[in-house]
Amino acid sequence: MTSTEVSTATDGVLSTVNVVEALQEFWQVKASRNGGAGSGGSGALVIYESVPAAHPPYVCYVTLPGGACFGSFQNCPTKAEARRSAAKIALMNSVFNEHESRRISEHFIEKAVAEARASFAGDAASHQDPSAGIAAFRFMLEANKGRTMLEFQELMTVFQLLHWNGSLRAMRERQCSRQEVVAHYSARALDDAMREQMAREWASREREAAAGGGVLRSELARAERELRAARLAARELRFPKEKRDILLLAARLAPPQQQQ
Repeated sequence: MTSTEVSTATDGVLSTVNVVEALQEFWQVKASRNGGAGSGGSGALVIYESVPAAHPPYVCYVTLPGGACFGSFQNCPTKAEARRSAAKIALMNSVFNEHESRRISEHFIEKAVAEARASFAGDAASHQDPSAGIAAFRFMLEANKGRTMLEFQELMTVFQLLHWNGSLRAMRERQCSRQEVVAHYSARALDDAMREQMAREWASREREAAAGGGVLRSELARAERELRAARLAARELRFPKEKRDILLLAARLAPPQQQQ
């Protein structure tokens, strides 16, 4: 389904619904059913992030409980419309996520691993060995059977970032087992501390690069392209968004060298 088709479908189905309120209510009800009512609803918090802009089109991202992230996929003339656009696609995915086919099963794992292998094979710009990342991905899916993909998204994004950052390969070289790696990062949130750690590693690579650097510039341009493509196609985009945010932080930590 193209973003135009998604827009047409959502405009027809959700034209009379306050999608921002509906999205929050959906996750609050889900948290209550799962025994999260005692947390005061904090476990069902939907987080919006508007991209600063002086003029349209405006862009907004929404992050769901569990870590999945979606963005405004339409050309939005106001910030309110951008928020609604993001909520619209997030609500559609939240509802679809309840279908049995979205639960992590043996069949789902085989399909997801095959798609991951195909993705790495088609990524000529990546110099990472995919074997460690794919093996960890399979192990992680096996450990989370029965959960849905949106509930699993933050953990998956953590491991995507670890692979992209080279951390999985480094841990394998230190003889860390997959069980140890998954157990360690399953207990860690994707928070500012983790982002800063990765940003410092990218800043270090920029400083160590040959004269003129350019490591951050090329990687950031790529992340921006991936993020924009995913947003306009109305796809889940937590991974490219986190990559971009980490690289922007790295650029602040390793500013361009001044001309002599």
